[in-house]
Amino acid sequence: MRALLDILDQVYQSITANKLRSFLTMFGIAWGVASLLLLIGLGEGFRSGQRRGLAELGTDVIMLFGGTIPALPNQHTGMMPYKLTLSDTEAILHQATHVRNATAIINRGDIKEVSEFTSAGGAVMGVQVNFPQIRNLPIVQGRFLNDEDLAQHRQVVVLGQKNNHLLFPGHPSLGAFITLNGYRFQVIGVAPRIGRGNDDGDNQKIYIPLTTMLELFPLKGENIPQDSLTSIQYQPLTEDLNETAKADVHRIIGERHGFDPNLKEAFEEWDTIKSQRTIGVIFTAMDVFLGGVGIVTLALGAVGIINIMLVTVTERTREIGLRKALGATNRSILVQFFLEGLMLTGISGVIGIVGAAALMFVLGRAMGNNTMGFDPPRLVPWSAAMALITLALSGVIAGLYPARRAAMLEPVEALRKE
Repeated sequence: MRALLDILDQVYQSITANKLRSFLTMFGIAWGVASLLLLIGLGEGFRSGQRRGLAELGTDVIMLFGGTIPALPNQHTGMMPYKLTLSDTEAILHQATHVRNATAIINRGDIKEVSEFTSAGGAVMGVQVNFPQIRNLPIVQGRFLNDEDLAQHRQVVVLGQKNNHLLFPGHPSLGAFITLNGYRFQVIGVAPRIGRGNDDGDNQKIYIPLTTMLELFPLKGENIPQDSLTSIQYQPLTEDLNETAKADVHRIIGERHGFDPNLKEAFEEWDTIKSQRTIGVIFTAMDVFLGGVGIVTLALGAVGIINIMLVTVTERTREIGLRKALGATNRSILVQFFLEGLMLTGISGVIGIVGAAALMFVLGRAMGNNTMGFDPPRLVPWSAAMALITLALSGVIAGLYPARRAAMLEPVEALRKE
């Protein structure tokens, strides 16, 4: 034990004897480790933010919109637009075996909203009772629409967070009335803020029964069905069956509107499941690239330590010869130089990890409740583990080769060295 303490003391004295050289060597390793962890942490923050943004839309949502039948030879229906209908929604619910839920939506942005205090703009959404099961729409005051509201075509409304503040500034809204293009609606519920950043689109929406929307504010246009919709939004049985569910829906819509369901150009849709997978692949590739860059950086730092240790061996050749002449064993010389290289690598690596973690903590606190479209960077366990493993290997290599070279010096030859 005493011998080990003596060796550690000699290692410490050797490192502190060349403070600037030791500092620059350690700084290179610490910078490489911190850069690796910060870059991967930033990538994970963006990945997490994008994933959360899609999750705020709803769970496993596929959005289908009216489209245009593409032109084909000898087909008189080519380039004809078509509208989705309420009966299409019913057909999907009853015939699409891989769809677990579907809801019909009408979205109009040309309806004037007026309260006793002021007026506001934003989309008026005609929705069904199951809308919150597919889309993310919690309620903080009152309630959402129910079956009786739709069955009786009631003139009731649920307000988005921003329109609630705009229409009733500083006043309670629950139970109050607003007019939509002159029709009187009672407020029965209020939604909280949805989404992050400056995108207030969802917070400016208001929701009324779909049956009331079809009666009072149907979609306008020539030669469109009375029950035309803006979109049908549905969920597959499981996340992995999204493509199968889309094939079911395409078949049903194609048959009902008289075109080949294999014509992908005929469908306007957004598959949030596919988007999330794509984002995951992009950020995984980014993590692999950044991890590779970080490993190369650490390897270069290890090469720098090897060079420094070789220079140290050369500078201390006479000292090594004298110690061996006085009885120092090859093992003690080997251990000393090995620990010196390992200590340089280990301490600088720990400094890099702690510095990166501290910076990410400060960034997280500065971002507060995170209303932006990405999450703060965070220390990713696998990246820290990779950095530690790479550091350990680098430290062993950086310490072992120069240490072995020092231990193999012959005392007589070492003492002759000027």
